[in-house]
Amino acid sequence: MKYLFIAFVAVFLSGCLEDRYRYFCQNPDNFVAEQCQKPRCLFTQTCPEYLVAPILTKQIENVQPEEAKK
Repeated sequence: MKYLFIAFVAVFLSGCLEDRYRYFCQNPDNFVAEQCQKPRCLFTQTCPEYLVAPILTKQIENVQPEEAKK
């Protein structure tokens, strides 16, 4: 039973050894690939700027300085 548990843990952790990305253009190594460049990526919405933290960039752009709030 002990060896079965060790084998299970080894197989489970072997999947954590490399980075995996859901989309090809989400991987920073592929940003310069032809399919990740405009206009080709516009149709499928897989341009890197759409896939890499678009929510965070919108939040940063919408921050207003303290003086404008008064």
